[in-house]
Amino acid sequence: MVSLSDLKIKIFADGADTKGIFEMYQNPLIKGFTTNPTLMRKAGVADYQSFAREVLKIVKDKPISFEVLSDDFKEMERQAHKIAEWGTNVYVKIPVINTRNEFMTDLIKKLNRAGVKVNVTAMMTFEQVLKVTSALDGSTSACVSIFAGRIADTGRDPIPLMASVVEYLKNYPNIELIWASPRELLNIFQANSIGCHIITVTNDILKKLTQVGKDLDLCSLETVKMFYEDAQNAGYFLS
Repeated sequence: MVSLSDLKIKIFADGADTKGIFEMYQNPLIKGFTTNPTLMRKAGVADYQSFAREVLKIVKDKPISFEVLSDDFKEMERQAHKIAEWGTNVYVKIPVINTRNEFMTDLIKKLNRAGVKVNVTAMMTFEQVLKVTSALDGSTSACVSIFAGRIADTGRDPIPLMASVVEYLKNYPNIELIWASPRELLNIFQANSIGCHIITVTNDILKKLTQVGKDLDLCSLETVKMFYEDAQNAGYFLS
């Protein structure tokens, strides 16, 4: 298997816990960061701007994405410019559609041509990729986030789609593909094998990096010991 040192894919830490972000920033494997309103709410973030400014005191030289909060085209545009002003390393997350199922391609194009680095998020289909890339025809750096984990949750294999997008984006050197919402550590190696540019990984999965390449016979022994010890500690018996 590919070792961690041989990975070509960039691993971005996905979370909203300031302590966790600081810890991951110290890890040389982590090349960037992302967050979203759901993660922030779960982490107990009360003030979006204060949280962002605190994080940017830590993350000064690596890409980091912050999301707009509005569902209205004009307000999203205003928020996008505001967020972009927070730092040169900041990408603005724009959802591929709003809650009324309206495509955000006009806004994406406008921001791209204004020099705002966007991360188009919540994407699931190749058709969405086609629409979004047509709006990212400028030279400004951009990302497209396909939620491979959520695709897998529907019983579909996301790898054929992701591999097709990797190939398609060779025509767009300013755009990087993000494998978003991974469900397990294996997804890092799957994404790397197809040439995906970036994968966003939550801290709970990142903590499993120490398991990479571990001897499987040892894993088997540790598992058996765990079952045995838990049975003993629980006081289970068969009469």
